Amino acid sequence: MTSPSKNLHQFWSGKRVLLTGHTGFKGSWAGAWLKRMGAEVHGFALAPETDPNLHDLLDLPYASECIADLRDRDAVVDAVKAVDPQLVLHMAAQPLVRRGYREPVETMATNIMGTAHLLDALRTSENLLGVLVVTSDKAYDNDSYDQAHGDVIFREGDALGGRDPYSASKGAQEIVARSFGQSFFRAKSIPVVTARAGNVIGGGDWSEDRLMTDIIAAIATNQAVMLRSPEATRPWQHVLEPVAGYLMFLQAAVEGRVAETALNFGPDTSNTVAEVVDLMLAHWGSNSGRVTDGDGDGKKEARTLALDSSLAKSVLGWQPRLDLASCIEWIAHWHKAQLASQTMTQMTQAQIASYEDLMDRK
Repeated sequence: MTSPSKNLHQFWSGKRVLLTGHTGFKGSWAGAWLKRMGAEVHGFALAPETDPNLHDLLDLPYASECIADLRDRDAVVDAVKAVDPQLVLHMAAQPLVRRGYREPVETMATNIMGTAHLLDALRTSENLLGVLVVTSDKAYDNDSYDQAHGDVIFREGDALGGRDPYSASKGAQEIVARSFGQSFFRAKSIPVVTARAGNVIGGGDWSEDRLMTDIIAAIATNQAVMLRSPEATRPWQHVLEPVAGYLMFLQAAVEGRVAETALNFGPDTSNTVAEVVDLMLAHWGSNSGRVTDGDGDGKKEARTLALDSSLAKSVLGWQPRLDLASCIEWIAHWHKAQLASQTMTQMTQAQIASYEDLMDRK
């Protein structure tokens, strides 16, 4: 029997892939894995926002890169025509809850209309085999927002919604993807599927309002880690966990092995912010400590989020491979190497190779 990682390599090798969001944290990891498997990867994204950033550190040899905005319909149309993709991984987004409060219209324009622009442009792609749209666990209508109903574990059939602009945009993105899939692509037997992942962490994320960014910055300056909501619970997972799910899901959809159009990808357990911080400090060997700073601008985020990923396990054979302690250890190792000025392309590829080894274990 072909191993799971070899099966992925055989499918993705030589495929012409349009990867939106390739300059971002998760997109950079996806690009590195796709290049490792021999895919012809074309990127579409805004320029990286931070310095340093993973895209520039990896300096991957993409077949082409279009630095443009999803809100620019003409730019999206031109990019799709130029690439003529066989497979599309749509990861580009405005991904931050708190920025969504500051920039609600821009967030919705990117996540909702940007997705509509892309799917509309793909309607005339002659060689298209399938599309995967990455949304979020926050696409669900979170009844536990005010803790009135206790913990909620979301399943794929649960109601979509969103009480803040970002979450609303991701719920709407799901509806847009589903409507385009049913209206324009199903008759051509081209699957359009969506993937909802939990909170993703890993080496190379310097985005604002990211927990690991704040922890590593505090460690580097020997300061206490400032936390807004230490008891908030999230389905933390290493970035390679959902990326593996995305790759497996789109392959299975194209090959006609799954009927599902949406799947969750999250860890078996959720953990509090405080637990993640304490683990990171312990693995790093830092005594920086942590303090509660509170949410200075008063913007609320859901306190409890958890995903039921049993459907992905059942139909794909996907499963989490890294427990939280291992995940934190990998991140500490990656960032210590980066601070020591090591070549991060080699470190990133080594961690992908290690993850593939974990995939192939029973």
